[in-house]
Amino acid sequence: MDNIILIGMPGAGKSTVGVLLAKALGYGFVDLDLIIQQQEGTLLQQLLNRLGMEAFLDLEAKVAEELVCDRCVIAPGGSAVCRANGMAHLQSLGDMIYLSLSLQTVQARIDNLATRGIAMLPGQTLGDVYTSRAPLYAQYADHTIPVDGLTPAQAVAEILRLRL
Repeated sequence: MDNIILIGMPGAGKSTVGVLLAKALGYGFVDLDLIIQQQEGTLLQQLLNRLGMEAFLDLEAKVAEELVCDRCVIAPGGSAVCRANGMAHLQSLGDMIYLSLSLQTVQARIDNLATRGIAMLPGQTLGDVYTSRAPLYAQYADHTIPVDGLTPAQAVAEILRLRL
């Protein structure tokens, strides 16, 4: 399958870069967070509040495992890396690109932590989430693009360079 999967922390630009990349390639764009919200009829944060983090992660993995598409840019939620079964399926769909950011940039970009729909346990900080997920993003990535200081268009250009 000829897909590109963008992984990374919330705020890394997966959706923004993904839409631009899809346009540049003539691909479709799939945002798994939006699919979850549509299927469940509620916002991610409300779903997290209702289900709890573990059940939410299981649901996110199930949605990822059910995804069938070709010639798409796929933006899974930042927590998708927390479930190996969902990630294995996403890996089977195409190239996985990690949009990596420093913790400082993530913190600067996330100003709505309480309502953003980020899967984290009570008492966890954004730094805790970053520390636990960064090695997973690196593990699953076919390519890593540091996006600190890049505009979305520059990030797209870097991804397109990889595909030449």
